[in-house]
Amino acid sequence: MVKINSVMHGSPSDRHGVKKDDILVKINGHGIKDVLDYMYYAVDTEIELEIERDGVPLTIKISKDEYDDLGLEFETFLMDNKQSCSNKCVFCFIDQMPPGMRETLYFKDDDARLSFLQGNYVTLTNMKQEDVDRIIEMKLNINVSVHTTNPELRVKMMHNRFAGEKLKYIWQLAESGIKLNCQIVCCPGLNDGDELRRSLTDLGTLMPNITSMAVVPVGLTKFREGLYPLTSFNKKTAGETIDIIEEFQQVFLEKFGTRTVFPSDEFYLIAERELPPMEAYEDFSQYENGVGMLRSLIDEFEKALDMAEWEGGERHISIATGYSPYNTISYLAKQAEERFPELKCNVYRIRNDFFGETITVTGLITAQDLIAQLKDQDLGTELLISAAMLRRDSDVFLDDITVPEVEKALNVKIKSTQSDGYELLDNIMGVTW
Repeated sequence: MVKINSVMHGSPSDRHGVKKDDILVKINGHGIKDVLDYMYYAVDTEIELEIERDGVPLTIKISKDEYDDLGLEFETFLMDNKQSCSNKCVFCFIDQMPPGMRETLYFKDDDARLSFLQGNYVTLTNMKQEDVDRIIEMKLNINVSVHTTNPELRVKMMHNRFAGEKLKYIWQLAESGIKLNCQIVCCPGLNDGDELRRSLTDLGTLMPNITSMAVVPVGLTKFREGLYPLTSFNKKTAGETIDIIEEFQQVFLEKFGTRTVFPSDEFYLIAERELPPMEAYEDFSQYENGVGMLRSLIDEFEKALDMAEWEGGERHISIATGYSPYNTISYLAKQAEERFPELKCNVYRIRNDFFGETITVTGLITAQDLIAQLKDQDLGTELLISAAMLRRDSDVFLDDITVPEVEKALNVKIKSTQSDGYELLDNIMGVTW
């Protein structure tokens, strides 16, 4: 049961007399403990709500269109507290954060409900058999952080004595028809090489219900004192990892008609190898894990450039990016300059002094690094940054400095852009819609 925080005006619940502060007990006879129960049981056209009002039980019957929202709102999105992570993974990025940042950045989320609702990856270590049974009953697909299928190694990597035995849930879910997207954070000397081969072989036995796998390299900040001694990938080890993954891609492609497993773009950048062609990423199922982002960006940008027409006079702008995608962004900017003589586009790669030079992705660039490294540069009339540098739906950087504050410090207008080639070209050209 859960307390109703508000009732949307004009909603089916409002029309049938449900009130703020009522306690929702059951929907069509099913107990409600969180948002999954609420969403799953509220899709029917005929709904019977069992509620409590001031301690008195009431039954309210509601007729509505299928999938219409009942219109109930609760104190939290999950109708419950978010589940924090019970692991202490050797590669955990949150453990490598400096002190003094905003509190929400230190929260370790491992809530399976957010896997269904928002695409988060979970380790399954918080789950019990009844949770797995509920997923199977509701036919909910899930994203799983696997890392390794070696039980002993998984315990070591996650510092959780239950991490190995919880691997059985992956098999239960897949064998029950649940579709799983999987993620492996790869650490040199731990779960790469033959251990990676083992994990991909084991997960391959569960195809086609393992629908995709992403392998991403561990990210190491300078704040690792007292933590497990990890090393970063280098050109050689990144290349070896790509070779293993591409070997399995070929096997899966021949057997199942899909490559299924994909290395993140960062592996190709570290190994100094050319990105695969567009078709190698299939449906970009692991895009949010950094798989195919750069290839998609390049192809979209080049298509947009073929159709673009210059309007207006001369334009001088700049782009700030991380070390990893610098060559790609520079290549795209150069293409735009060659196509449009009126355009001057400087690209600046920002060294990550905040987290350490081994962190080279654009999304972890802070405002203070931008200011320190660009304050004496020729930025033109506008500075483009990746939207990944900012908190979702806000103008705040990781270090809590805002876009207006950076604009003032650098004396330049700042515009954020998504990882989209069409939008990037529009912003470079100054096109507004």
